[in-house]
Amino acid sequence: MIRPLKPGDQVVMHGCYEAHKEKYKDKVWTVESEPWDLCGSEVVRLEGHSGGFATEYLKRVEA
Repeated sequence: MIRPLKPGDQVVMHGCYEAHKEKYKDKVWTVESEPWDLCGSEVVRLEGHSGGFATEYLKRVEA
C-alpha cells in the first residue's frame, strides 16, 4: 500500500502539463501540508507553489 503524502516529503510532478514545463521539469518540491479534498481531488500545498496541487500528479522521491 502506498503511504499518503505528508509534510516534509520530497516529490516531483509527473503526468501533468506542469511536469513538461522547463521550469518545473525534474524540480524536487517539498510537501507543506497534509492532503485535503478540493472539489473531489486530493491536493497538498507545495513549498514555493501557490494553491493546492493534485497528489495524483506527484511522485515521492525516495532518499
